[in-house]
Amino acid sequence: MLQTAVKHDTSALPLPTRRGLSRVEAAGYIGVGASKFDAMVGDGRMPKPKKIDGRRVWDVRSLDRSFDALPGGEDSDYNPWDD
Repeated sequence: MLQTAVKHDTSALPLPTRRGLSRVEAAGYIGVGASKFDAMVGDGRMPKPKKIDGRRVWDVRSLDRSFDALPGGEDSDYNPWDD
């Protein structure tokens, strides 16, 4: 009887979701660079971080709410040709 090893593709498994992200991770999560993210936090378009001891951590749920509130999408009247 021939036995073959079965390989499991672990790349298809979802990674555990973290609720808190570092500044660089939060910027990447919303698709911008760190300096643009800093500006968006400064002008209120993105949330301020939570403070955990000496760390600043952004809550994914807060990022999602702020991202959803940004202008654009299907209901937007924005036309790039108007710029």
